[in-house]
Amino acid sequence: MPAALLPTLRDAEVVLRPVRARDARALEQVLLDNRAWLRQWEATYPGGGSIIDTRASIRNLLAHARAGSALPFLIEHEGRLAGQLNVSSITHGSLSSASIGYWVSQEFAGRGITPTAVALATDYCFSVLRLHRMEICIRPENGPSLRVVEKLGFRYEGLRRRFIHINGDWRDHFAFALVAEELGRGGVLGRWRDGRVPAGAARIPDEDRAAAATPLRVSDR
Repeated sequence: MPAALLPTLRDAEVVLRPVRARDARALEQVLLDNRAWLRQWEATYPGGGSIIDTRASIRNLLAHARAGSALPFLIEHEGRLAGQLNVSSITHGSLSSASIGYWVSQEFAGRGITPTAVALATDYCFSVLRLHRMEICIRPENGPSLRVVEKLGFRYEGLRRRFIHINGDWRDHFAFALVAEELGRGGVLGRWRDGRVPAGAARIPDEDRAAAATPLRVSDR
């Protein structure tokens, strides 16, 4: 999907707009300014590291968008670049699902921008793309992101051991999801704003928290 055909989604001063090649320099500057803030959640390559190459990253994101498997957005607040949100692994047919990943700069954290952006993207995927299931996977240590899924009522689905290579190692993640049948009028954003989010949907069982705090043991063979 060309960038020109990607949607722009808005709620008051929070805007999700398509990422474009010309955003590379501004995006790189925000990433560099927030290096210490974001490094611990940054995807890396096994045996390698992480290199900030925003031009290559944007080219890759737009290639996936053209293939119909991704929606790459920038998050803006009051016209300023606040972060990124990517809908990835979009699959139609019998699965009809996608995953959401996101980050915001430290300056914009804790201001309700991230849950608004996640709700906008999720509602678009349900109502326009007609997807059935949306998933978010979060590291156990990432308290701010865990609060996002709690606010929006994403349902906890389980612990994924050593799931994604983050900050130099394979990291456990907690998985959360919503399916279309769980939402009524107003979608995710309306349910949150109206105070209709089910209590405890994102609650993580103590045994899963304990497991995530315990390294996997190497089996003897």
